[in-house]
Amino acid sequence: MASRIVKGDLVKIITGDNKGKTGKVLRVDPAKGIAYIDGIGLRERHYKANQYMQGGKREIQVGVDLSKLAVVVDEKTGKTSRIGFKRADGGKLVRIAKQHGNKEIK
Repeated sequence: MASRIVKGDLVKIITGDNKGKTGKVLRVDPAKGIAYIDGIGLRERHYKANQYMQGGKREIQVGVDLSKLAVVVDEKTGKTSRIGFKRADGGKLVRIAKQHGNKEIK
């Protein structure tokens, strides 16, 4: 099935600690239901030293749940919309913005 949020989309976080922040989707993991967003969800992970690598801290990226995201349809105003699907001419499935009069999304 097609995904409502895909790599490259500009999204806005609608709930949680990062509410109101926007960012570009780097990748989506549909099995876990999370998306990795540029500049959001960076955490420090502490590693114990072993014979192969030195211990210390490293920065990792933590995903954001897909239910907390809304796609930004109009970048100038920052308006978001829910996403739906419809069949275009030729039978191809395309994404549409529900709050913008079923406008097709790239």
